[in-house]
Amino acid sequence: MSQEFYARKAMHKGIEAVELAAGGYYAVVAPQIGTNVLRLRDNEKGIEVFRYKDETAIAEIMNSTEVWGLPTLYLPNRFDGGLLKTSDGEYHLPVNESKFGNHLHGFLQKRAHKIVALAAEDGKAYVTTEFVYDENDFFFTCFPVKFTARITIELSENGMKHTISLTNNSDKMLPISIATHTTINAPFVDGGKLENIRLQVPAVKRIIFDKRRWLPTGEQRDLDKNDKKYLEGTKCPVLRDICNDMFTAGTVKLDGEDFHGCVMTDIESGKRLCYETDDKYKFWIIWNDKGFKKYFCPEPMTAQVNAPNMNVPAEESGYSELASGETYTVWQRFFTK
Repeated sequence: MSQEFYARKAMHKGIEAVELAAGGYYAVVAPQIGTNVLRLRDNEKGIEVFRYKDETAIAEIMNSTEVWGLPTLYLPNRFDGGLLKTSDGEYHLPVNESKFGNHLHGFLQKRAHKIVALAAEDGKAYVTTEFVYDENDFFFTCFPVKFTARITIELSENGMKHTISLTNNSDKMLPISIATHTTINAPFVDGGKLENIRLQVPAVKRIIFDKRRWLPTGEQRDLDKNDKKYLEGTKCPVLRDICNDMFTAGTVKLDGEDFHGCVMTDIESGKRLCYETDDKYKFWIIWNDKGFKKYFCPEPMTAQVNAPNMNVPAEESGYSELASGETYTVWQRFFTK
């Protein structure tokens, strides 16, 4: 039986979306919600990759875009008091996390993006979207740095590749910190059990947080016995509260080869979900919304939480900046075994 192969516009839960099919994978992408990949499925292996429910209304997803599908975050995670310091500016973002007095997650995941390419060719089904940020966005009053974001979602026999590029359209330096708030379905295998999920993370050093406000202290330490469960792939990422376990990124072994990413295994079936990242993603942060909501989040980040404001070298914080006219590109890939 031949595999489905297409890239097409379609209605999904009442909004215009894009459906992609290639290589045995199927995806639903919502350009109107930050080019969120609302669904990724391997129909042949029976694997539902991201948190997805047929019965969930689109209004619920739009009200909490960070905890469904694969939302892309620009200016991710927390900024102390909303402050964002760059080499040539100081910006005061709205404090939208009143409990801890921080700005949280930026705005890219909430904006409508424009489709600029949609095709199925040469074994690949893909969509590319664009979001132009300028003075027409209400956020511009607090962050007046123009840029263009392009996101491409591509399916093939190699899985799903997510690529984002940022281009600085301003005469000011553009701060670079990118993440995806990756919501992995639990269980991700059809008919699987929560207790059979194991997560392997390429952890090198643990990032230490001040838990009163969940901001990093600037300290890193060696992995303890519990941290090593991530590295060994014996960590069950659900049925317990995991709140901001953050690590510097290295590699793990996948089928005997170095792998820059996470591996999730259903130990009953032996099926694996592999999550590879560009080496520009220098950190992983693990969170599971208290552990009993049938999803967990291994989140790759190019920079630490609050990185622009940290008094540590850039090679430790991961923070970088983009000059006028320059473009920064980073990718990640999901595939099953």
